[in-house]
Amino acid sequence: MTTTQASPLTREYKGRTIPAAGVYQIDSAHTTVEFVARHLMISKVRGRFEDVSGTVTIAEVPEESHVEVTIDPASVSTKEPARDEHLRSADFFDVDSYPTITFRSTALKLTSDNRFELTGELTLHGVTRPVVLDGEFEGANTSPWGTAAIGFSASTEIDRDDYGVSFNQVLETGGMLVGNKVRIELSFEANPALAEAA
Repeated sequence: MTTTQASPLTREYKGRTIPAAGVYQIDSAHTTVEFVARHLMISKVRGRFEDVSGTVTIAEVPEESHVEVTIDPASVSTKEPARDEHLRSADFFDVDSYPTITFRSTALKLTSDNRFELTGELTLHGVTRPVVLDGEFEGANTSPWGTAAIGFSASTEIDRDDYGVSFNQVLETGGMLVGNKVRIELSFEANPALAEAA
């Protein structure tokens, strides 16, 4: 974790620094939700969603904290317009039928140092399944313009077949066009500008 100066947005809890209790709004301008999948069995393609929103509710007892995130799959970007259109189609995200991807946490476990495991329900392509995110509280700080924020990072891996996103093609040399395992990586800031009491 990057060391930051003491902040009104942090507190000490059982020998670790954690966010102050409150409701925080995810700052979409400083948030990335990215995914990585294998292509042609020889390389990795990275994409991201540009439209992400949600709230982080930090409880007085941190294990009772709660996270809700909504993603617009139509905002997917891999820096290749034709591929992005294919991802939006019924072969993959089918954004016309399933216009949102959501995550809702169900449990939080503090692990070592500033790390945690966040269990929740990921709804993708109309299917809801449990996932576990390996996360880290990155700290809190204030920008030169006076905006205070807390930061987190987290990652998990899913099998897209579990969500019915099963499009693929067999390669002439063997193997598949797109890998089934998808790594999801998140990095976000959240600020208390719209915070309410936890």
